[in-house]
Amino acid sequence: MHLSLERFERTPLAFFPSPIHPLKRLSRELGLEIWAKRDDVASGLAFGGNKIRKLEFLAADALRQGCDTLVSIGNIQSNHTRQVAAVAAVLGLRCRLVQETWTKWDDPAYGKVGNILLSRIMGAETLLEGEGYSTAVKQSWERALEQVRREGGKPYAIPAGASDHPLGGLGYAAFAEELARQEQAEGIFFDTVVTATCTGSTQAGMVVGFRAQDRERRLIGIDTAADAEMTRRAVSKIARATAELIGMNREIRDTDIVIDPRFAGPDYGLPDAPTIAAIRLAARLEGMLTDPVYEGKSMAGLIAMARSGEIPAGSRVLYVHLGGAPALNAYHNAFD
Repeated sequence: MHLSLERFERTPLAFFPSPIHPLKRLSRELGLEIWAKRDDVASGLAFGGNKIRKLEFLAADALRQGCDTLVSIGNIQSNHTRQVAAVAAVLGLRCRLVQETWTKWDDPAYGKVGNILLSRIMGAETLLEGEGYSTAVKQSWERALEQVRREGGKPYAIPAGASDHPLGGLGYAAFAEELARQEQAEGIFFDTVVTATCTGSTQAGMVVGFRAQDRERRLIGIDTAADAEMTRRAVSKIARATAELIGMNREIRDTDIVIDPRFAGPDYGLPDAPTIAAIRLAARLEGMLTDPVYEGKSMAGLIAMARSGEIPAGSRVLYVHLGGAPALNAYHNAFD
């Protein structure tokens, strides 16, 4: 079935479709046919990433409402807030970012390099307050929104990851349709799709988009929040809300939402030895850079499931690269 997403206004911010290509050396290493879909290179805005796909819909909504300031929230090394800053810059809007401490990383450079440095270069105001990862609405974010209003501005509220927003799941529902067109052009089908998951809307959008397709596939969300039940609740809520929003006539089943908790490491934003090893392997074999917060963990999951046989030998697997490499500099001492 076709999702009819054309009725939702979007502001073009990326180079879609994002490319897909085989990871030949990694495939030989793991005994699978592995391809990557490169949402990390799908935009020229500040090194891109998966949030640009979502922000195309949110940006159009912000402009329609006449908002003048994008206000969002994330970790100090948030990929999402960096992409919000980039979108604000290209649209000529102000940007206020609440940068909370969700990760206890022992390095004085952590709050000075990587994503937060790029956000500051692009003119965003970064507010360093609050701590602890959660998908709940944070008071620090609500205070930032109210501050913009008191100053006479008109804020547009973008939740963490652009996720818990009425339009948050549309970007990756569109991703699923885009992928199906690429599969048809290549004459292939991915029976397994592996993605990092955290605030929920990336996986939720894929759940909706893939559920609308006639041929079923296995979508595995590698939890990076170190709280798989919180992640599951977020993905379930957003997937069902998105399906209702677009009027999809197939229900989202509990079995459609697969969250694997085993590769999240000790906590959100903290890599373990398998994460660092996975980053090194993807870089050494494919020249493909992944990060310690999200993509390194989803790559670690893919590697472990391939080596254990959980993904059967010979499977055709799509690894969805969501971006995140700008955070690598902030984690330099993990690679000593």
